[in-house]
Amino acid sequence: RPAAGKSTPTPHTPAADWGFQQFKGIFMKHILLLLAFGAGCCLPVQAGINTLLRRFLGEPMQAALVSFAVGTLALWLYSLAARHTWPPLSQLSAVPWWMWTGGILGAIFVSCTIFLAPRLGAATMTAVMLSGQLVASVLLDHFALVGFPEHPVSPLRLVGIGLLFAGAWLVRIF
Repeated sequence: RPAAGKSTPTPHTPAADWGFQQFKGIFMKHILLLLAFGAGCCLPVQAGINTLLRRFLGEPMQAALVSFAVGTLALWLYSLAARHTWPPLSQLSAVPWWMWTGGILGAIFVSCTIFLAPRLGAATMTAVMLSGQLVASVLLDHFALVGFPEHPVSPLRLVGIGLLFAGAWLVRIF
């Protein structure tokens, strides 16, 4: 038993803690990458489901509306279960107008997938949309727009975009 006022030495050293923190950071980054990959897998599945829904409803916009209504209901139920609270109306009214456009962009995206999926096929549609997403993302990063930290365009990032365009083209022609 240690003497009064003296602590028992722990087996953790600063170096060991640093190594664990590094491992934890790398592990978490891989989990986030897997989550992003999984979310990306949802795109062609969602497009296919919404395209089939369109056959039952008749119009792409009706299918998009139902898709958003079901998604809104799911998010509402999640918020209820998680007991999220809403900020006061005065705080909501202070949000800049352009920050409300995310839903419009989502509606455009989902509507386009419903229109494009049966005409282009899942692979071509996804490859070309992914190319557009990457170009927009590089520009958003480069100019630090809409809340993204600055990440300047580099020659290797441009090569990556070129390779993605080449991949989209190969998917389209074969």
